[in-house]
Amino acid sequence: MSNIALNEHKYLGMGCKREQPEHQHQTKKAANFHKQNDSIVSMSLDPVYRDAFLLALIWIAYFIIHSLLASLTVKNRVSSTWPGFMPAYRLTFNFIAVALLAGPVWLLFSGEKIMLWDYQGWLAWLMNGLAILAIAAFMISMKYYDGHEFLGLRQLRDHEQRVEDQENLHLSPFHRFVRHPWYCFALIMIWTRPMDSLMLISAVFMTAYFYIGSRLEEKKLVQYYGNVYRHYLERVPGLIPLPWKYLTSGQVNELMDEYRQNQAG
Repeated sequence: MSNIALNEHKYLGMGCKREQPEHQHQTKKAANFHKQNDSIVSMSLDPVYRDAFLLALIWIAYFIIHSLLASLTVKNRVSSTWPGFMPAYRLTFNFIAVALLAGPVWLLFSGEKIMLWDYQGWLAWLMNGLAILAIAAFMISMKYYDGHEFLGLRQLRDHEQRVEDQENLHLSPFHRFVRHPWYCFALIMIWTRPMDSLMLISAVFMTAYFYIGSRLEEKKLVQYYGNVYRHYLERVPGLIPLPWKYLTSGQVNELMDEYRQNQAG
């Protein structure tokens, strides 16, 4: 009997030894699960992640509103519903676009962020130099645009009710190298700045919007200017100048002659 009892005791002991590692493994898994949960909760409550996510949502909302208000669909709807409002549409559009920037700009400067990279030494000089050149080029380019038309003051003054932009096709010296000089200058100014987490999110969203917005804008320009603008699209890059793809002065004159002939016809 004592031998049997001893064997039963050993057997039970061995069984306990088999169950102990499994119990420890389950306990360890539960601890890891709680640790991961705590990590996720901590990340979700981290002000840096919170403000980054919020800024991304604000930029998305801003670009959706901006694109809708600039679309011919919305303009046509407003024109058919409230034709008397059309002379003030462009001016109102610009006011809304600037006013809505207050949200993302405020969060960009006041939100919680971490520094990702900064430019030092000769690289800082190079980046600041490029930004200054972009600002100077922007200032120079303004004389090739109709400022009153762009702001909406001319439409308001002339009681213009037509939906289409009334400015004639023009190709400045900058348009020989890139189809959207202002977007190009803005990208240079954006990406030459020191980059923190919120600035990076803003830079990515603005770059994406410049690309998408330029394509939407070009669809309207093709409707306005027809094959002349299609030929221009084929010969000049959109946002980033390419050394092998540009228009000579003679080619610009040929395009403008074609445009004037179409207008006369």
